[in-house]
Amino acid sequence: MRQLAKRGIGIVFVSHFLDQVYEISDRITVLRNGRLVGERETASLSRLELIRMMLGRELAETTSARAATRDHQAREVCASFENYGKSGYVAPFNLQLRHGEVVGLAGLLGSGRTETARLVFGAERADGGQARVEGAPVRLHSPRDGVRHGFGYCPEERKTDGIVAELTVRENIVLALQAKRGLHRPLSRREQDEIASRYVKMLDVRPPDPERPVGLLSGGNQQKVLLARWLATSPRLLVLDEPTRGIDVGAHAEIIRLIRELCDDGLALLVISSELDEIVTYSDRVVVLRDRAHVEELAGEAIDVGSILAAIAADGASVAHEGRA
Repeated sequence: MRQLAKRGIGIVFVSHFLDQVYEISDRITVLRNGRLVGERETASLSRLELIRMMLGRELAETTSARAATRDHQAREVCASFENYGKSGYVAPFNLQLRHGEVVGLAGLLGSGRTETARLVFGAERADGGQARVEGAPVRLHSPRDGVRHGFGYCPEERKTDGIVAELTVRENIVLALQAKRGLHRPLSRREQDEIASRYVKMLDVRPPDPERPVGLLSGGNQQKVLLARWLATSPRLLVLDEPTRGIDVGAHAEIIRLIRELCDDGLALLVISSELDEIVTYSDRVVVLRDRAHVEELAGEAIDVGSILAAIAADGASVAHEGRA
């Protein structure tokens, strides 16, 4: 690219990898939500200022009501991952997920958040490292392995990767449980009705009609149906990728309440969100990612929006390390 530039050819370079952007670019143009935010000379634009432009907030905006800090170290480990990763996908990382604890994943789009979630669930196969569930070594080579070990996964793109729009609310809710049981142990219609009715009521799915095609529901209610699908399997670990994206304010508040309640019930949660205020509110620990690597872990009172932004914007080697307690 430098050789082409010396020959007078203009180059537009699009990347989520900030190190590459600063190494290659003469000018940086920032877009957010389909609109031009601004254009600056690379030499005069600090990383913190670039992050501010990308996320639309000042570092001083660090106020957010946090749930009471819990002693996460005292809780039993549900699942752990040591030097776990996939070449060209996510750099090897160490991660412990404990019962009754919410671990948030924070970072820019393309930083490796969803990739981490897919590796943890088994939707992508790691090529190195060791996964353990309740202390025992396991292999997570497919989503079937994840489900067998008590994992659930609500993907970011719920309309294309989550719900089956043509099926009813009932059929969507029992889908994972039936897959876990296998074709030779089909759920009876009475069992399906009981399960669907219980979770429709528990999660306040509206309208409360289990026979309604799920594609006709609002985004927030579709998200509740996805949660119900995995809760019906009695999981030990639930992975939520952008659980509040694209839903109305009322449903947003309900999903946050559910996350807190599930944590209080002893479930281990790994939650991805682009809303930093939100992730600060419910997380016991926050793992920050940059350039497909885990670069910082924050815990307890060290978790605030400013610290997360600073970790995202920091320069240096992308190597995971223990955070501040």
